[in-house]
Amino acid sequence: MRDSTGISLRLFGAITLALSLSPAWAQERTVNFYNWSNYMAPGVLEDFTKETGIKVVYDTFDANETLETRLLAGKSGYDVVVPTGYFLQRQITAKVFLKLDKSKLPNLANAWPVVTSQLATYDPGNNYAANYMWGTTGIGYNVKTAERILGPDAKIDSWDIVFKPENLAKFKDCGIHMLDSADDILPAALSYLGIDPNSTKQADLEKAADLVSKIRPNVRKFHSSEYLGALASGEICFVVGWSGDIMQARSRAAEAKNGVEIGYTIPKEGAQMFFDNLAIPADAKNVTEAYELINYLYRPDVAAKNSGFLSYANGNLASQKLVDPKILNDRNIYPDEATQKKLFVIQARDPATQRVINRLWTRVKTGK
Repeated sequence: MRDSTGISLRLFGAITLALSLSPAWAQERTVNFYNWSNYMAPGVLEDFTKETGIKVVYDTFDANETLETRLLAGKSGYDVVVPTGYFLQRQITAKVFLKLDKSKLPNLANAWPVVTSQLATYDPGNNYAANYMWGTTGIGYNVKTAERILGPDAKIDSWDIVFKPENLAKFKDCGIHMLDSADDILPAALSYLGIDPNSTKQADLEKAADLVSKIRPNVRKFHSSEYLGALASGEICFVVGWSGDIMQARSRAAEAKNGVEIGYTIPKEGAQMFFDNLAIPADAKNVTEAYELINYLYRPDVAAKNSGFLSYANGNLASQKLVDPKILNDRNIYPDEATQKKLFVIQARDPATQRVINRLWTRVKTGK
């Protein structure tokens, strides 16, 4: 007679082993990704999941302050985040990121030295972040409306159109938006006034805030993402915003065939050049998966797809062979050398200066 107890135990062990090896029962791999709004080409994350089996939980924000609050509070819940350069600099000091193990990021060999050298201003040695996209802060406008208001031969190529109240007032009725970002608007005002855009002197910052306050009555809304759709649909006609978002508005309007033509200009006096970067929070739970996602985003074909859809330049030199020539040759997206010389970058401010800036920006927006 056979030992039924022994058979049962062996059978149970076999079933347990089979279940432990079955993919259906394996623990699902996940990466939690916190990125800017409107900042990923359709299909990219889905393709990543198909190739790796890693599920992407994707959330978005539209202000660096929102991201920073989550990071500094700890236990952010995210594995990959996208801080802008000057915030990255401050956050590195606060020790909120992991130092990158570049052996796990072989595709960083595709990084563009020109961009990595600029990024090193914020991240010496490029130890904590890899550039995702970069762009400029400039002026977007409805071309036909601008021609109607200013005349067919008028050019929008100067900050004069923004910072002289009598000029900006001409666009008030058709709708003006401006970034809800002191770190974009106040440096532009400082530069226009002939002051170092990185000045930390309270008197200089007060002058910039006063200048913006004078044009405040003409601005319908301060917001850092709504203007993309509003400009594309013709709801507004003028914005101080980010280059790629305005280019996306142009593409959406063209696809909609709604008769709206969007223009973008980097003002001749100069403008801010910003860098948005991929980093791993120190409290990330899925670090292996975070490396796989960053490495995937640094594949030349993936970077080219994102630039093609987003109309932002990226930090991947190898991708330029694959980027749509219309994007690569557009000097508002990939500025020429002469234009680049007029661009400036913003440094992280000390906490006291940042508090002054935040207070001044609240005053500007509320008019009080």
